[in-house]
Amino acid sequence: MTPSLETAAPEVVAQGLRRVAIDPVSRVEGHGKVTILLDAQNRVQQVRLHIVEFRGFEKFIEGRPYWEVPVMVQRLCGICPVSHHLAASKAFDRVVGALPVTPSADKIRRLMHYGQVMQSHALHFFYLSAPDLLFGFDSEVNRRNIVGVAQAHPDIARKGVLLRKFGQEVIRATAGKRVHGTGSVPGGVNKHVSLEDRALLQRDVAQMIAWAQDAVEIAKQLHAQNPALYDGFGCVRSNMLSLVRADGALDLYDGVIRARDGAGKILFDGASDQGYLDLIEEEVKPWTYMKFPFLKSLGAELGWYRVGPLARLQNCDFIPSPLAEAQRRLFLDWGQGEPIHATLAYHWARMIEVLHCIEVIKELLDDPDILSGELMAFGPRRRGGVGVIEAPRGTLIHHYEVSDDDLVTRCNLIVATTHNNQAMNEAVRSVAREYLDGRELTEGLLNHIEVAIRAYDPCLSCATHALGQMPLDVALVGPEGELIDRVVKSHDGVFLHDLGSPVGLPT
Repeated sequence: MTPSLETAAPEVVAQGLRRVAIDPVSRVEGHGKVTILLDAQNRVQQVRLHIVEFRGFEKFIEGRPYWEVPVMVQRLCGICPVSHHLAASKAFDRVVGALPVTPSADKIRRLMHYGQVMQSHALHFFYLSAPDLLFGFDSEVNRRNIVGVAQAHPDIARKGVLLRKFGQEVIRATAGKRVHGTGSVPGGVNKHVSLEDRALLQRDVAQMIAWAQDAVEIAKQLHAQNPALYDGFGCVRSNMLSLVRADGALDLYDGVIRARDGAGKILFDGASDQGYLDLIEEEVKPWTYMKFPFLKSLGAELGWYRVGPLARLQNCDFIPSPLAEAQRRLFLDWGQGEPIHATLAYHWARMIEVLHCIEVIKELLDDPDILSGELMAFGPRRRGGVGVIEAPRGTLIHHYEVSDDDLVTRCNLIVATTHNNQAMNEAVRSVAREYLDGRELTEGLLNHIEVAIRAYDPCLSCATHALGQMPLDVALVGPEGELIDRVVKSHDGVFLHDLGSPVGLPT
């Protein structure tokens, strides 16, 4: 990809506004950009997060045999393929009448999924967000990466790498491969966990629990060291949505749909995932390929919501594992009786979920059902189904309809980042108004805006994480369309002013 200069649109020039464009946003999955419109006094008038990719999975899955789909949809993402794999499998369980799947299949799928959430959270926190959190949002750009973390904090980096590796080994043991496995199929799973793999994982699980506790402490200490920043940065009040278990417990694999408003009051509870269309509607806007879901009962303006770790920890009544539940209560105490809406609190919540995942993995590894027992179930055939799961980033919905000849006739996917679309836009607006107004463009200043987006761990195309150097082109355009200032970052990380002289920023 080569940087491109985005000039002001005619309607922008007519309004006397100039545009700042961050294109692309870095250290996230997929490609997106942010545009900011400033008036003559450099006041922020509009901020938008644009998703500039179109992939078309919902259309090219049509016409494929349903049993191919759980493997196909994994290609949406190289970081959370298990979530798509299992959401599709759960939807097609209904097609083959596997309601419920067998105990062995349920537990092996859960083991696979909790390994997935664990490794994805570890990757995001330690690889992608820790450089900002440990060094500062406007610190030297050449330090803000996993190499910089390893040099300055080798123990933290090592624990992060090995936590992720353990989660990947859980996936391999259950799905056959660390990425894009084939373990889950409509109606169940295709293999047990081997004795050798179970022994390998059990050997390290106690160490992983200890390291996850350390990770929670890191996130907690960051908040304590700078509470004004962690409470105020990109803070936006929102509704919250997630799955919960029938008794209100946190459940990342299955459950009923619950939503709360910004004050913590339950809007609806116990809703079946099969009826999600009665609860959620999606709005389309012309400036992005990503839709804007909202709660039908509140309407588009008031009904947008958050999903993911920050929502899940506050939407559930308790976490059904003791260490993580104790940490959740400490987390909630930070809000002093009020819901926590601080964007950076996502990181703290994410690490509590890592701890919970490892506690669940330890319990499942001790269960004999993962080693033996029936793997498949079948029942009366149906023409379609919905599969909902709590992916690392939040609630993931897969909806399919199937014809009598076993071909998919309809597919609708609502991924976690889509649920968070409006919340991310609101967070970016908040940060831009606080940090951008009237200030000279710097890489560190622009990184503040990206930090707000990264907190959601967005999968902008449900593709792979963007690691390493990313190109960046930011332009200030005057009321008449003239170029006032331009900063370009090349693929190798070099910053140039107006395509010529160095900016004087670290390279």
